[in-house]
Amino acid sequence: MSAQLAVSDFELFGVPVQFAQDRAQLDARWKDLQREAHPDKFASQGTAAQRVAMQWSVRINEAYQRLKDPMRRAAYLCELGGAPIQAENNTAMPAAFLMQHMEWREAMDDSADVAALEALFDEVQQAHKAALQQCAQLIDTAHDLPAAAQQVRGLMFIEKFLRDIEARIDQLDAS
Repeated sequence: MSAQLAVSDFELFGVPVQFAQDRAQLDARWKDLQREAHPDKFASQGTAAQRVAMQWSVRINEAYQRLKDPMRRAAYLCELGGAPIQAENNTAMPAAFLMQHMEWREAMDDSADVAALEALFDEVQQAHKAALQQCAQLIDTAHDLPAAAQQVRGLMFIEKFLRDIEARIDQLDAS
């Protein structure tokens, strides 16, 4: 069991090392792995075995969280392939992306009603979907991990902005 702590998330779950994943397969495999690693199964083997089972359970949960989230999965694939995201110190984005983001931000700031914000949310959600599709193409088809890493950084901006729109909607709903 402890040897499996060091394998990649994809190896741990027995799925192909690619962006495209079957969510139902991931969910089923997660349940199977959790059942196998449950610390109660190791109660008769002492505290050391239970501690290892707990570590394995944590490792399984971390891998599952990474694999089930498309953006996190894309980032993980980029990092595995030698193209780290480096979001903290690499915020350079194409000018067109930055212009679009500024337009969205202005639209959010200018929106005084929930309907306009929901329309903006839908538009940004579509851009998010398109960015994920582009990530899949860059990773699984083109095998261009540096470009995929830049796409992931863009996705991070978009996901944060979606959360900002939701917060603004909540703010307007509360007033």
